[in-house]
Amino acid sequence: MRRWTVVVAIAVVVAGGVLLPASPFGRHGYPGRGVVPASVQSDQPAQAAQSAQPVQPPARSVVSQRPPEAISYPVAGTRSYAVLPGDPAVIGRAGKLMRFQIAIEGGITGIDRGGFARFVRATYGEAQGWASHGLWRFQQVGPGTVPDFTLMLVTPETRDLLCGAAPDRYTSCRIGNRVVLNVARWAHGVPNYAAPLTTYRQYMVNHETGHRLGRGHELCPGPGQPAPVMQQQTLGLHGCTAYAWPYLNGARYKGLLGQYDDPIPHA
Repeated sequence: MRRWTVVVAIAVVVAGGVLLPASPFGRHGYPGRGVVPASVQSDQPAQAAQSAQPVQPPARSVVSQRPPEAISYPVAGTRSYAVLPGDPAVIGRAGKLMRFQIAIEGGITGIDRGGFARFVRATYGEAQGWASHGLWRFQQVGPGTVPDFTLMLVTPETRDLLCGAAPDRYTSCRIGNRVVLNVARWAHGVPNYAAPLTTYRQYMVNHETGHRLGRGHELCPGPGQPAPVMQQQTLGLHGCTAYAWPYLNGARYKGLLGQYDDPIPHA
């Protein structure tokens, strides 16, 4: 079994978890290769066009950089998951409350679980994050609670098993009430992103959560402008610059609905 090790940025306080049984979802529960059900959004390509509109430069994130830590993971994990303890704080001042769990697949090591959970909560609560403008609130709940969605950090093969569309071991996805983050992208980011790994991780969380909130893929508004958070930035920026947030300068930042026919890199 291959394992990958990388030095990444995250906090240093360890939190426990509760092991869940392996996911009941399997390959035979989904359509064949190349067919994506309506309940699935992933960073897989399709053809579209683009347009342009002027915007101001993106606001700087205030989520802090964190001490380095080594993440190690196999291509295929255990397909059982540790649900992290909840946190009583409600993120956001108004809007629909979305209760979420965080689950990490067995076989992934070197993750500071408490730091990972704090990163997710801080991302939702950022000044330009999903909870910042009164539409949504978030609260992390622990084991034994039925959440509105589960944010999962999984290995590449488990990503393919859960996401159900054409397997690629590379992208992340949202399917039903599961927001699925590929640990390979969490650890390595993507080439030619031209932004820190922290920014890419914020984008991962916000993009896939955005699908759970009902948002579809969007296009780059024009060369040199920030990429909308719902653009498939994992596969290409198309002249835009990396941007991790759903809001910009106090307003919802969007592109035209659509997605590009980008090739998926080899995992």
